[in-house]
Amino acid sequence: MSAEATPLSIHLADDAATALFGEDLLLALQIGDCVALYGDLGAGKSTLSRALIRALAGDPDLEVPSPTFTLVQSYDLNIPIAHFDLYRLSDESELDELGLEEALAEGICLIEWPSKAGRALPMNRIELHLAFAPDGGRTLTILAPEARLSRLRRVIEIRRFLDGHGHKGAHRQHLTGDASNRAYEHVYPVNGSVRLVLMDAPKRPNGPPIRDGKPYSQLVHLAEDVRPFVAIGQALRERGFAAPKVLAQDLDAGLLLLEDLGEHGVLDSEGRPIAERYRASAACLAAIHDKPFDREIVLPGGHRHRIPDFDRAAMKFEVELLLDWHLPWKRDGQLATVEERTRYLAIWDKLIDEISDADTSIVMRDFHSPNIIWREDRDGYDRVGLIDFQDAMIGPAAYDLVSLVQDARVTIERPLMDQLMADYLSLRAMGPNFDEALFLKSWAIMSAQRACKLNGLWVRLKDRDGKPGYMRHLPRTLWHLAVAFEHPVLAPLRNWCIEAGIELPESPA
Repeated sequence: MSAEATPLSIHLADDAATALFGEDLLLALQIGDCVALYGDLGAGKSTLSRALIRALAGDPDLEVPSPTFTLVQSYDLNIPIAHFDLYRLSDESELDELGLEEALAEGICLIEWPSKAGRALPMNRIELHLAFAPDGGRTLTILAPEARLSRLRRVIEIRRFLDGHGHKGAHRQHLTGDASNRAYEHVYPVNGSVRLVLMDAPKRPNGPPIRDGKPYSQLVHLAEDVRPFVAIGQALRERGFAAPKVLAQDLDAGLLLLEDLGEHGVLDSEGRPIAERYRASAACLAAIHDKPFDREIVLPGGHRHRIPDFDRAAMKFEVELLLDWHLPWKRDGQLATVEERTRYLAIWDKLIDEISDADTSIVMRDFHSPNIIWREDRDGYDRVGLIDFQDAMIGPAAYDLVSLVQDARVTIERPLMDQLMADYLSLRAMGPNFDEALFLKSWAIMSAQRACKLNGLWVRLKDRDGKPGYMRHLPRTLWHLAVAFEHPVLAPLRNWCIEAGIELPESPA
């Protein structure tokens, strides 16, 4: 293969270090990756491969036989893996019979003795060259195209971060990723102490300027590094709420080691809302909205984070997703006319004017099922673990209640939706100067704003980003828009949607 990036070189002290690297390597791989392992007998190729396969299976005792005689051993795991040993291959054409191309299309391939394959391996492969070191360990040299090498560079950087903060030898397991550049891992310290969570969130690269010389992330006030997460988490904990403690950090690298709040959520085993947990979440949200939050948060070390406003520009830019993505999808590619766009944006200007005196608070932005941890063994608001709040703004308090009761990913049937609204309103009414009618108007407008954004976002994720799975949420978020339209203040927007041919269902199914 032609070298496209400076090779990586690391030292592996023994078999345990080689196996640990195999586990780490898994975290850098994606479907379609071909890993070619070079080295003499005993250099560690099989040790590394077995560790990787066992890590993916979540079974440290999984039998992983050598494929020396079968040539290939396949594992039907979350990501399928094909483990090849080409030592006995007589001709590279035999790889077609072994199903290399099909295996790469569906999963990951690990290939020992890849030199036997001649030129049959993909040019964009990852090469691992293992060699004996004078101290009895091994030297590992990694060659790959830059796009793949950068992934390996990141997992090595994370390993060094853990080593440097007292967790040398800790085992790591992928937890989740999201639509942003963030990913999460579970970290299992070797001393048997409690499991931790690692947030891997490198600084967000600025996209192309879209408006006023700013990229999308700046227009809608998305966090560009981990500092806002640290700041908002600190502010929430200071006010008695359950945000994870930061146990170690490298702010410039975008690495945080966090307290693990647990693994239970607010949904049952079939993905349906658990009413008790949603009601506790609504009560927690009401308590958050009753607390004042400083605009500027000072972190240890002197960094200052100023919570941005959920301003007119951000609200309007988000609702344009309906114009730019949903409407053309609905019309087989036909864009909104100039007149339709002008009327739509003018309607939104008037709606935003209507909430100029709305009840405001910190807005966590995505206060819904993926970001709520249920802690059964705790009391009060401490039962509701909060994560994914780095994009928090100051804006209409109703927005987060919309996020909860109109969960974008889970259907909250109307009786439970109404119950959650009643719970929240009754708690807020205990405080001074709470205007329920004004809040409900604000809720309806924020419901429409969020629904317009999401009904365009799902289409954008499908058409631009190649992620069609989000389209399954479209009927639900269109129904959310229909619910918002029950408030008379939204009559102009409802009429605009009817004229534009946007059909709204009477139920989320």
